[in-house]
Amino acid sequence: MEKIVADEENVRLDAYVAKKCNISREMVQKLIQEGNILVYGAAKKDSYKVQLGDEIEVNIPEAKEIGLKPENIELEIVYEDNDIIVVNKPKGLVVHPANGNPDGTLVNAIMAICKDSLSGIGGEIRPGIVHRLDKDTSGLIIVAKNDQAHINMSKEIKDRQVKKIYIALVRGRVAENEATINMPIGRSTKDRKKMAVRKDGKEAITHFKVIKRYHNYTLLEVKIDTGRTHQIRVHMAEIGHPVVGDMVYSSGKNEFGVEGQMLHAKSLDFKHPITGKQMHLEAELPQYFKDVLYKLEAEEKN
Repeated sequence: MEKIVADEENVRLDAYVAKKCNISREMVQKLIQEGNILVYGAAKKDSYKVQLGDEIEVNIPEAKEIGLKPENIELEIVYEDNDIIVVNKPKGLVVHPANGNPDGTLVNAIMAICKDSLSGIGGEIRPGIVHRLDKDTSGLIIVAKNDQAHINMSKEIKDRQVKKIYIALVRGRVAENEATINMPIGRSTKDRKKMAVRKDGKEAITHFKVIKRYHNYTLLEVKIDTGRTHQIRVHMAEIGHPVVGDMVYSSGKNEFGVEGQMLHAKSLDFKHPITGKQMHLEAELPQYFKDVLYKLEAEEKN
């Protein structure tokens, strides 16, 4: 247990402890909920404003093993060091175990690769997944291998300092050469498994530019400023150009028989969470994606 005597005032309890103990605000909020952070021996809300001289007790339980099994799932490792690992996730691979997907996930695969070098953020020893990709979105994903890398990388993403570029094949010929979609996204009121553009949703900003137009399709480079669930898929469907193969936000029908959205996280630009070195990483388009583009190119020539 750590005791802190507050040297500031009118700062939220969760923000103050996160700064003093160098842990994520999300973890602090969880500790408060579990009664592991007390002010003068009493529980307080996250929003409690600390006062000069407040005695704050912080108890961070030892990280416990979780019931996940390492699995030898083949992954393309794009970059790895002692702090992070960046992989090119294939389409069809779920990132996190959940109901219906207890194993065979990216987390299970990372556990086999990292072995004893795992983040303990949140009180569980597990790979530090700092951002996610949908099951059927392929491409680059960063995983933190220790707590400090996890905290720093999470902050970098939250502060929108990570540049993420995607490649998407959408239905129809997009008229604009480049444009920005600024439409808030929230949970759909009609289907809780889906997201939708909603006035009361969270800010969501997507930039795109045309790489190539085909007869009935357009290849786009897409950059997102925010990381809302299904953001690119929702935005493109909203403007009438759903991602090819998207089974949720369009009919999913396409002449190529592709199941799952043709969306690939091509590149990442970010500062290394420990060294501060500027990183630029890229992942090639998956072969099925290339094959569809070859077919479109051939049709254009005929």
